[in-house]
Amino acid sequence: MTKISVVVYGAEVVCASCVNAPTSIDTYQWLQALLLRKFPQHHFEFTYIDIRNDTENLTDHDMQFIERINEDELFYPLVTMKDGYIQYKQITRFIKSYFTM
Repeated sequence: MTKISVVVYGAEVVCASCVNAPTSIDTYQWLQALLLRKFPQHHFEFTYIDIRNDTENLTDHDMQFIERINEDELFYPLVTMKDGYIQYKQITRFIKSYFTM
């Protein structure tokens, strides 16, 4: 069984450019339901990181994504898999191409 790490970086406050979009937590929960239902053959490890409050015990990799979000280079909620971030529409295509044989 393939293990896939899915990390969602977000905040309680909805980003300024995402006024009518789901919250970061909503996105995190939606991804869990979608991926577990669509890819039951894989083992997912889901992590939610609050970019405003979860500042302890983070890796340098996590801190780099948070810095890029804080500098408006990336927007939240940000979803990462396999060392890089991914856009929502591409998530299932990404899993099919990298993890499904």
